Amino acid sequence: MNKYLIRFNKTRGLPGRGSLNHVWRVFENEEEYIVKNVIINVPSQSETTGNGQGNEDWNIACHGYMTVDEKTGTATINSSETNKKR
Repeated sequence: MNKYLIRFNKTRGLPGRGSLNHVWRVFENEEEYIVKNVIINVPSQSETTGNGQGNEDWNIACHGYMTVDEKTGTATINSSETNKKR
């Protein structure tokens, strides 16, 4: 099972950061995906990352398995690895 952090993409539209429609950054363990939509089908909670000195990032955190539909730019996180494709 993987850990996911989902965060708003404040740099969307910049080179290498997706189009203006790619509003989500999804971190799967250590790898980052930039997507347009996120569907979370597992329990989730808020979480912060940072050093506690005012520069924290707020995330939605969860555990599961992600599939990415490249046609729609949608990342879906489920509790099962079945039908996992990228």
